[in-house]
This record gives sequence, structure tokens and C-alpha cells, in this order.
Amino acid sequence: MSVHKRFYLLKDIDGYSPDTLDLHQDKEAKEYWFNCFYKLVLKFEQQAAKSQNFDPTAVERAAKFREHYLAKLEQLKQDDCSFRPLSIRNLLELNESTLRMFGFDDPWKEQKLIENSGSIKKLNARLHHLDQLENSTVKWIEIVKGVLAGNMFDWGAQAVSQILESDANFGLKEAIDRIQKRPWLIDCLDQWLERMQGTAHRCATIFTDNSGIDIVLGILPLVRELLLRQTKVLLCANNNPALNDITYEELREVIKQCCTECDVIKYAFHIGMLKILGNDQNGPCLDFRLITPDLCNEIVKSDLVIIVGMARALHTNLNTKFTCETLKLAVIKNEWLAKRLGGETFSVICKYENI
Repeated sequence: MSVHKRFYLLKDIDGYSPDTLDLHQDKEAKEYWFNCFYKLVLKFEQQAAKSQNFDPTAVERAAKFREHYLAKLEQLKQDDCSFRPLSIRNLLELNESTLRMFGFDDPWKEQKLIENSGSIKKLNARLHHLDQLENSTVKWIEIVKGVLAGNMFDWGAQAVSQILESDANFGLKEAIDRIQKRPWLIDCLDQWLERMQGTAHRCATIFTDNSGIDIVLGILPLVRELLLRQTKVLLCANNNPALNDITYEELREVIKQCCTECDVIKYAFHIGMLKILGNDQNGPCLDFRLITPDLCNEIVKSDLVIIVGMARALHTNLNTKFTCETLKLAVIKNEWLAKRLGGETFSVICKYENI
């Protein structure tokens, strides 16, 4: 797959590969991740059937989805030629394409609507809390922690879904308390704080992750703070559904509703300082080889790229170098991966790179 030559924000366009791990080259990782997806498919099957409980064929189609996905997984595990490299991204994208094959376009749609609505009602209080922090450094620390804590709300992560299913009151504050205390596994927060004492960025492109608390109470306070610095913000979301990630259409609706909660967001959205874009992806990961010329032209003048979430900033692009400043933020919600990287479950990735 060739990288589109217009995407000049990549430092090495021709050598770019998004994937952090090649499962063909790492037998331990291959064994772990295939076993992980063998188990996860049962959860995806249940969610698919539940999402269309009005349809008498849903249970049967969900079972066929599971059978087909497991057969494809086994084929991939035995066949070294289908994907080179073979990555977690491939397994996640296979999940999404197989769900659609059996008529399940967006199994998390209703859940996302509920979580978005509930989070929007809490946005004003979150912004008020941040505005009470008079020291800008303290405020930025709280904003970054909010983004990280918001990233906990990922129904595709087994460690988190167990918490969310057992504790209906688990919110942003509880997530902030649950994530790793500093020093983080990758901890560039001090460098980021120092940079934010300097001149404002012209334009920041943010690749978003989950619906609900993640986007509304985690990302939007970050967006607002950048806007207050007169930085243009481009918010990129999936065009198509993937797990409980927010989609382009859902994000537009969320922003419109948040305009009634925040005048800064309302004004910026109205004059085009805040723009919503589709990111051209086929799953929850981020592959810059899929970026279309139109999106390239929109974001190529950015001097800051922020990538949020395990799929976009850890499974893919952790080691990618850009021609502009980057901030990669994620909470590691997988025990095996956290230990492989030298941490524990809910360890933090806060990787800031200044060219």
C-alpha cells in the first residue's frame, strides 16, 4: 500500500508503516493476541445480537458472524502470506468488516447515544472546575489527566468493560483515580507543560477515540483550551463505526449540542476555528496511508498533531515521526501489553515530541 505523497506531516513518507508490532515476527505476541480475539469475539457476538433485538434473525446472524470471524482468524494464524506485516490493526479491521458482512453496521450505536447525552450534561461542570484552577500549569495537568482518564471508557477493552458493567457510577473522577500515578510509563508531560508556556500553535489536528466521557469530558476541554490560545482545531473522527469510537456524524451532533454548554466552542465552530473531519479509516486504528488528498490538504498546515487512544497511538503510530510537534496520549487497558512494555494495567502513555 503506497502512502499518499501529499501527506507531508510524516517525516518518512516512503518508509511509513503504522503498526507497532508485526505478529509474524513476534511469536509470543501472535499467540497472545490471537487468543485474545478468540475470546473477544463472544462479546462482539453478544453485543451485535443485543443491538438488533427487534430483529428475529439477529441471534442467528450474530452466531454466523462469530463462526466466520473465528474461521478467518484461524486462517490468518496459519497463513503467513495474507498480510505482511500482520498486525493488531488487521485483526480489528477484520472484526468490523465481518460485522458489516452479517448486517451489523454499528452494534454500539445506542450505547454511544446514551453515553454522549449523559456526558454533555456534565460538560459545563467540568469546564467550571477547570476554570477555577488559576495556575495555567496546574490547569494543563488536569486537562491532560482528563484526556487520559476519558480514554479509559473503551468498551472494546476487557479490563474496562468489566468495570463499566459492574459499576454504573464509574465516571471521569473515578477514572482519574484509577490510571497510573506519575511518573508514567512514557512521561513527557513536563516537556508538554514547558511548551505550553510558549507561543500558541497555529493549528492542531486531533485524532479522537471513544464516545461519551472520552470525547466530551476528556477531549473537548483540551479543544477549548487550545481555542482560547487562538489555535485552530481540526477534530478527526472515523467515517464508519468501529467499536464504541465516535463517528464523524456523531461528533458533529455532539459538537452542536455542546455549543449550548460552552460559548468558546460555539463561537469557534461557527467561524470555522473548530472543524470536524472524517479520518478515512476502516477500523479503530490510524493508518496514514488511507488519508485522502482532501483530508491531507485540510491538515497539512497543522503544527501540532494529537493522537488519542491505544489503537491509534499505541497499536499504531507509537514510533511514527512527524514533521510537526506531536502528542500521543493513551491508557494501556491490556495487562499483557502493559507488562510487555514494562508497566501494569492502566499505565499511561504521554509521548510528546518537538521537532
